Amino acid sequence: MCRVTCQLVALGFDANDPPRLARFWAGLLSWEITNGQYAGISPGPADGTGFGFRFLPTHARKTGMNQMHFHLTSTSLDDQRQTVARALGLGATHLDVGQRPEEGHVVLADPEGNEFCVIEPANKFLAGCGFFAEVSCEGSRQTGCFWSAALGWPLVWDQDQETAIRSPHGGPKISWGGPPLTPKTGKYRMHFDVAPIDGDQQLAADRLVALGATRIDIGQGEVSWVVMTDPDGHEFCLLPPR
Repeated sequence: MCRVTCQLVALGFDANDPPRLARFWAGLLSWEITNGQYAGISPGPADGTGFGFRFLPTHARKTGMNQMHFHLTSTSLDDQRQTVARALGLGATHLDVGQRPEEGHVVLADPEGNEFCVIEPANKFLAGCGFFAEVSCEGSRQTGCFWSAALGWPLVWDQDQETAIRSPHGGPKISWGGPPLTPKTGKYRMHFDVAPIDGDQQLAADRLVALGATRIDIGQGEVSWVVMTDPDGHEFCLLPPR
């Protein structure tokens, strides 16, 4: 069994306008925008806990739904309405993904169409997870177990092929909804950015492969990071040591 391999540094976004998207999410989550070690514009939690976002420029336009989206929580119906109003004021739009009128969550899209939900109050699954409560992903149980082992985050949900993990230090959950999975048609617009815990990028890459990852070439050329996929074929980047 491989020991813990890496830490989650950020969620990477391909963005047509990285500064605008960074301002939107920093404003909505009350995060700070910092000049981090890695390329891209990186808003993150002001208290230094958890992981942030990293926005990287692309000319490609978004097509279809992302394979992951965010869940934000509410303390009351009024709080939910205020969050939705704040998001709309920052540039979000309402989104119809087939949700039923009786469902309590509100589906929105950020200024570049990335989906997120403002969840109704008293949601038990997200209790104690904070405002930015969950990264909800497409993926199999195998991939949930892969990321649990790679990050050293325990499984906090494992039922009917659905899985979720959470850092022992708290923060958002990351969940995978199980089959069926949407067929992959191209490079995903969002991905995980991870970095070696022990400072050895090559060793970390070998451990990830042993856990079920695959090295891939997407035309990245000579770069300092390693592009890989998880067991379901979702891309992620193994960055240089921090």
